[in-house]
Amino acid sequence: MKKIEAIIRTSKFEEVKRALREVGIEFFSYWDATGVGNEIKKGELAYRGTVYDTSYIPRQLLTIVVRDQNLKKTIDCIRKTARTGVIGDGKIFVTDVIESYRIRNDDEGDASLHNIGEE
Repeated sequence: MKKIEAIIRTSKFEEVKRALREVGIEFFSYWDATGVGNEIKKGELAYRGTVYDTSYIPRQLLTIVVRDQNLKKTIDCIRKTARTGVIGDGKIFVTDVIESYRIRNDDEGDASLHNIGEE
Protein backbone atom coordinates (compact mmCIF):
# COMPACT_ATOMS: atom_id res chain seq x y z
CA MET A 1 0.00 0.00 0.00
CA LYS A 2 1.10 3.55 -0.72
CA LYS A 3 0.14 6.96 0.56
CA ILE A 4 0.00 9.70 -2.05
CA GLU A 5 0.12 13.31 -0.95
CA ALA A 6 -0.54 15.73 -3.80
CA ILE A 7 -0.35 19.50 -3.54
CA ILE A 8 -2.30 21.00 -6.43
CA ARG A 9 -3.71 24.33 -7.54
CA THR A 10 -7.04 25.15 -5.91
CA SER A 11 -8.42 25.97 -9.37
CA LYS A 12 -7.74 22.38 -10.54
CA PHE A 13 -9.26 20.60 -7.52
CA GLU A 14 -12.75 19.87 -8.93
CA GLU A 15 -11.27 18.62 -12.21
CA VAL A 16 -8.82 16.33 -10.38
CA LYS A 17 -11.61 15.04 -8.11
CA ARG A 18 -13.75 14.09 -11.13
CA ALA A 19 -10.81 12.45 -12.90
CA LEU A 20 -9.92 10.37 -9.83
CA ARG A 21 -13.49 9.05 -9.65
CA GLU A 22 -13.32 8.14 -13.35
CA VAL A 23 -10.25 5.95 -12.71
CA GLY A 24 -11.87 4.30 -9.68
CA ILE A 25 -10.40 6.30 -6.80
CA GLU A 26 -13.51 7.12 -4.79
CA PHE A 27 -12.10 8.02 -1.39
CA PHE A 28 -9.50 10.54 -0.37
CA SER A 29 -9.06 13.34 2.12
CA TYR A 30 -8.21 16.92 1.27
CA TRP A 31 -7.38 20.17 3.01
CA ASP A 32 -6.85 23.78 2.15
CA ALA A 33 -3.11 24.34 2.26
CA THR A 34 -0.99 27.45 2.12
CA GLY A 35 2.71 27.51 1.48
CA VAL A 36 5.60 29.17 -0.23
CA GLY A 37 7.56 27.77 -3.13
CA ASN A 38 9.19 28.62 -6.43
CA GLU A 39 6.22 30.78 -7.38
CA ILE A 40 6.90 33.39 -4.70
CA LYS A 41 5.33 36.70 -5.64
CA LYS A 42 7.22 39.70 -4.36
CA GLY A 43 5.50 42.44 -2.43
CA GLU A 44 2.09 43.15 -1.11
CA LEU A 45 -1.30 43.81 -2.63
CA ALA A 46 -3.58 46.50 -1.20
CA TYR A 47 -7.32 46.26 -1.77
CA ARG A 48 -9.86 48.57 -0.13
CA GLY A 49 -7.41 49.63 2.51
CA THR A 50 -6.38 46.09 3.48
CA VAL A 51 -2.84 44.94 2.72
CA TYR A 52 -2.42 41.31 1.64
CA ASP A 53 0.87 39.40 1.65
CA THR A 54 1.11 37.85 -1.82
CA SER A 55 3.97 35.49 -0.98
CA TYR A 56 1.57 32.82 0.33
CA ILE A 57 0.18 30.44 -2.27
CA PRO A 58 -3.24 28.78 -1.66
CA ARG A 59 -3.36 25.12 -2.68
CA GLN A 60 -5.27 21.89 -1.98
CA LEU A 61 -3.52 18.99 -0.26
CA LEU A 62 -4.92 15.59 -1.24
CA THR A 63 -4.12 12.47 0.77
CA ILE A 64 -4.91 9.16 -0.91
CA VAL A 65 -4.02 5.65 0.30
CA VAL A 66 -4.07 3.10 -2.52
CA ARG A 67 -3.22 -0.52 -3.10
CA ASP A 68 0.07 -0.96 -4.98
CA GLN A 69 -1.81 -1.99 -8.13
CA ASN A 70 -3.58 1.41 -8.23
CA LEU A 71 -0.51 3.58 -7.63
CA LYS A 72 0.51 4.32 -11.22
CA LYS A 73 -2.98 5.09 -12.51
CA THR A 74 -3.63 7.41 -9.58
CA ILE A 75 -0.39 9.34 -10.04
CA ASP A 76 -0.84 9.52 -13.81
CA CYS A 77 -4.37 10.84 -13.33
CA ILE A 78 -3.26 13.60 -10.96
CA ARG A 79 -0.28 14.58 -13.11
CA LYS A 80 -2.35 14.78 -16.29
CA THR A 81 -5.32 16.59 -14.78
CA ALA A 82 -3.54 19.06 -12.47
CA ARG A 83 -0.94 20.18 -15.02
CA THR A 84 -1.12 23.67 -16.50
CA GLY A 85 2.53 23.83 -17.57
CA VAL A 86 3.15 26.92 -15.47
CA ILE A 87 5.35 27.10 -12.39
CA GLY A 88 3.31 26.32 -9.29
CA ASP A 89 1.39 23.28 -10.56
CA GLY A 90 2.34 21.40 -7.38
CA LYS A 91 4.07 18.26 -6.16
CA ILE A 92 3.25 14.60 -5.52
CA PHE A 93 4.86 12.60 -2.72
CA VAL A 94 4.56 8.82 -2.29
CA THR A 95 5.33 6.93 0.90
CA ASP A 96 4.87 3.34 2.06
CA VAL A 97 1.92 2.45 4.28
CA ILE A 98 2.88 -0.33 6.66
CA GLU A 99 -0.63 -1.36 7.65
CA SER A 100 -4.24 -0.31 7.27
CA TYR A 101 -7.36 -1.26 9.25
CA ARG A 102 -11.04 -0.70 8.57
CA ILE A 103 -12.68 0.20 11.87
CA ARG A 104 -16.19 -0.95 10.87
CA ASN A 105 -15.38 -4.65 10.43
CA ASP A 106 -11.69 -5.11 11.27
CA ASP A 107 -10.54 -5.67 7.67
CA GLU A 108 -6.76 -5.35 7.43
CA GLY A 109 -4.26 -4.48 4.72
CA ASP A 110 -5.46 -4.25 1.10
CA ALA A 111 -8.91 -5.53 2.08
CA SER A 112 -9.44 -2.43 4.22
CA LEU A 113 -9.01 -0.14 1.20
CA HIS A 114 -11.74 -1.49 -1.06
CA ASN A 115 -14.97 -3.42 -0.96
CA ILE A 116 -14.71 -7.09 -1.92
CA GLY A 117 -15.64 -7.55 -5.57
CA GLU A 118 -14.85 -3.91 -6.45
CA GLU A 119 -11.61 -2.54 -7.84
